[in-house]
Amino acid sequence: MAEVPFIAIEGPIGIGKTSLAEKLSAHFGCHLLKEIVEENPFLGKFYDNIEEWSFQTEMFFLCNRYKQLEDIEQYYLNQNKGVIADYHIFKNMIFARRTLPADKFDKYKQIYHILADDMPLPNMMIYLHASLDTILERIRLRGREIEHNIKSSYLAQLAQDYEDYMNEFERRHPNIPVIRINGDDVDFVNHQQDLDDIIDHVGQHLANLQAIAKR
Repeated sequence: MAEVPFIAIEGPIGIGKTSLAEKLSAHFGCHLLKEIVEENPFLGKFYDNIEEWSFQTEMFFLCNRYKQLEDIEQYYLNQNKGVIADYHIFKNMIFARRTLPADKFDKYKQIYHILADDMPLPNMMIYLHASLDTILERIRLRGREIEHNIKSSYLAQLAQDYEDYMNEFERRHPNIPVIRINGDDVDFVNHQQDLDDIIDHVGQHLANLQAIAKR
């Protein structure tokens, strides 16, 4: 049976995950899975006081992302319909490890593994990364009021956490291709050629997946 595309796009806040997911899902005719962000009732409080509101914020995200992935597995992947997502549930551990105190992180980690360990892995990852200046500018341009109080130091550490995690992901899952895109050099929103190059790259990997599945 042909390999069903499940592409997850990841990277720090404001890097352009949703924009790219929308463009790729439209091009390749895949279902678009978008994470719930602004609907999180704790997020604004979290950016004001991370220590006070981190556990509530992370638990809301975990439960909603679990339900979303459960649904796409049942209604899309198991029905041979491709999915392109602007996140994967592994990101929860990146944020939780950074924001939760040790005792709450231990509890959170147990819940995470109970929920997430049998969730489907993507068969392709796209990792968007950029310098802090680029990330800050893109957050400013999209103008979400809820993000006005994000500290630069938090974003810088988050970017490094993502880099560390993606390196680990490649070591742990050598058979899952990771496409790395440097946002300092690539602007797929405003430059069609940059988008076309990404589409070509993704298309080549999808062709490889199909070829492997037919062996």
